[in-house]
Amino acid sequence: MAWSRIARGSQLTQSLSRIASEGGAATSAGSALRSAAALGQRASLSSFHSLAFAGLAERYGAAAAAAAAAGHFQLSRGIGTTSPVLRPAAEPLTAECSDADESAVPDLGPTRPGEKPRVVVLGTGWAACRLLKDVDTRAYDVVCISPRNHMVFTPLLASTCVGTLEFRSVVEPVSRIQSVLATRPGSYFFLASCSGIDTRRHEVYCTAADSDGLLSNPYRFKVAYDKLVIASGSEPLTFGIKGVAENAIFLREVSHAQEIRRKLLTNLMLSENPGLSEEEKRRLLHCVVVGGGPTGVEFSGELSDFIMRDVRERYSHVKDYVKVTLIEANEILSSFDVGLRQYATNHLSKYGVNLVRGVVKEVKPTEIVLSDGSHVPYGLLVWSTGVGPSEFVRSLPLPKAPGGRIGVDEWLRVPSVDDVFALGDCAGFLEHTGRAVLPALAQVAEREGKYLAQVLGRISVQDGGKAHCAVKADLGEPFVYKHIGSMASVGRYKALVDLRENKDAKGVSMAGFVSWLMWRSAYLTRVVSWRNRFYVAVNWATTLVFGRDNTRIG
Repeated sequence: MAWSRIARGSQLTQSLSRIASEGGAATSAGSALRSAAALGQRASLSSFHSLAFAGLAERYGAAAAAAAAAGHFQLSRGIGTTSPVLRPAAEPLTAECSDADESAVPDLGPTRPGEKPRVVVLGTGWAACRLLKDVDTRAYDVVCISPRNHMVFTPLLASTCVGTLEFRSVVEPVSRIQSVLATRPGSYFFLASCSGIDTRRHEVYCTAADSDGLLSNPYRFKVAYDKLVIASGSEPLTFGIKGVAENAIFLREVSHAQEIRRKLLTNLMLSENPGLSEEEKRRLLHCVVVGGGPTGVEFSGELSDFIMRDVRERYSHVKDYVKVTLIEANEILSSFDVGLRQYATNHLSKYGVNLVRGVVKEVKPTEIVLSDGSHVPYGLLVWSTGVGPSEFVRSLPLPKAPGGRIGVDEWLRVPSVDDVFALGDCAGFLEHTGRAVLPALAQVAEREGKYLAQVLGRISVQDGGKAHCAVKADLGEPFVYKHIGSMASVGRYKALVDLRENKDAKGVSMAGFVSWLMWRSAYLTRVVSWRNRFYVAVNWATTLVFGRDNTRIG
């Protein structure tokens, strides 16, 4: 459909050229421009249409401008190509948007009167996907823009690194979460990254995630919005420590888990090669985890299980060289109850995880340097020290909350601009709201997505879905987050369950096998689709009966 519109646009250009050559005089261009602008005002047209008429007058003469003003030419609602002369001058929010070349700029233009308003969602994380799932698609067209086409169920990602679960068990395509993205005209998913936002013109500027085979590389386009939701997530914190980005592996995406699995199995097999020294074998099979939060602890527990049960049976020649070290600057699982932290410490130590309290000063290709001067050689390094705002979020000239996130009010609006919302790990309450910045947790992001879907529903009921129409809309009660508790697996069929609202509150906290059953049951029910729940249950049963798969692929 988009290519047919582009073809018709080319035919229109040829027709206009003929009109100009037959009767359009260059001297009448200025007069035609003024006449077209006046016609646009009398017809109550948008400034974009008036500028479009002016561009036609400059290029093709008065006949083209008069034809456009008379309504013979219409802007396409679908994806088309727009000549730079038809775009009003504006200062973009990033340098990438300021390319003023003469090539056509593909776009998804603004919605027209009578059409549903368009909600553009940046991201496919917990917040974005819950919003996509709950948004009223009878009231809105939805466009999702993200460099990945799926949601990752992050609480179970550590299990995929050692083969407890298969990778496809923890991902859900966005087209299954919200089917209109693949089935309904006006709603789309674009595999791209957002490179800039023009809040005055209500446009986002994007770069395709993979431009190979496209007309240009990089392939850039723009999308107009009525409501914009920024849910682009966060990125791992490295604290500016030298060598982390180059040598460590993070645990945020499926690609990270795949890389960890390949590295772990590769090192196990390489260590059996003849001629390697004892020292080199110990280095290759030393797995170091930096960060004692839930992700680091759960990965350490999974790794310990894999070593105790599977490595000792299938790699008996090198089983005594395998070692796991968890490095944390303070206490592990600092958000949990003191008793649970002590239980986790004792359990991990019992099953072979060496707990080290220290601060990383530098990461080299084969060793870590701690602040006390000690050196820790490693073969696999996993970095899990929390998350912070991404480079994209930091680049936006929007108000910032403490910590560098996008600042929002009590209704998750970005207060300095119209029709822009932010939620999830990339957003935080502004100081004047009197609220603390919420932790970067899946349950926080998911509830924000659910809440914003309700807000957008209220806006549509009050006919505020279009751009600039929700200024006086009643948004209902502000967002309130209530913590329902935390859980973490520590390996060997043991887990921690802390159901207190905060560290100082009273509530249920328990550890052991029953907690492990609760942990598995809770996450099995929270997996997005019944298909993936089936996958997860089958993977768990297969691992219990046959052990973990140690096939190295790729």
